[in-house]
Amino acid sequence: MVRLLLGFWFFASVSCLTAGLAPLTIKEVSLMLRSGYSSEAVLQELSKRKFADTLDPTSEEQLVKAGATQSLINTLESGVYQLSAAETAAAAEKQKSNAEKVSRTNLEPQATSQSAPTKPASPTEAQVGGDLYDHFKDDLVYWHEGSLVPFDDETLQKKKFYLLFFSAIWSKEGRQFTSRLVDYYNHVAPQHPEFEVVFFSVDRSAFAMENYISQTNMPWPAIAFDKRSGKAGGIQSLVREIPHLILADSTGKILSDSGNDQPNLDKVMIDLDKVLAGN
Repeated sequence: MVRLLLGFWFFASVSCLTAGLAPLTIKEVSLMLRSGYSSEAVLQELSKRKFADTLDPTSEEQLVKAGATQSLINTLESGVYQLSAAETAAAAEKQKSNAEKVSRTNLEPQATSQSAPTKPASPTEAQVGGDLYDHFKDDLVYWHEGSLVPFDDETLQKKKFYLLFFSAIWSKEGRQFTSRLVDYYNHVAPQHPEFEVVFFSVDRSAFAMENYISQTNMPWPAIAFDKRSGKAGGIQSLVREIPHLILADSTGKILSDSGNDQPNLDKVMIDLDKVLAGN
């Protein structure tokens, strides 16, 4: 396990997840519609990001089911935002290159004043980057009576362990796991008030994030949408795939990580059970 680099802002660290300003595909347009974007908002995105896909009868039906208006369908059919094959290939190559660059940068050891090389941190030595209370203070919200409201920071002062959960409403796997995590939390948290779950949204709008939290009945706090690039945002610098789980103690020491290449969320949950049991 390499060290999470707190110096990266949230926006840079999730560029591989949200594809930044990369051209939109049928899949992304469909996900945007299902996550709360209106067809008009999608058209605005298309005007900036263009379209790098083919609209056939099957994909058109997929978009209609996701909530696309006839105006959006007609615009895609017109080809006004369509990229050429060469432009599409160049955009894909650029996205791949940027993702690899972020990965290489994150994996490089931080420079130190010492000339001697330092060995990579072991899983028990890895750090999020400092006291988690300091990272979360003033940046958390939770769902209460139909809206997101500020979370009471004082309750965090007694927490010893944190389960950091990264997901978005457009992630099918994320939504499926959220249901399991909610059941786990509701069962375990009352018995173990020393731990807390904190949600990091990778949704593309505050509306989508609110929908995700409300639809899944998340009982834990979340980083406010407009605070994702703040002091807590850098925690996400190595998260390239969602859903993702990181178990850390209050000092920021990483105890377990689901990983990026072949995420193993169940492993983190098992490790959390062991920690809460005192092992």
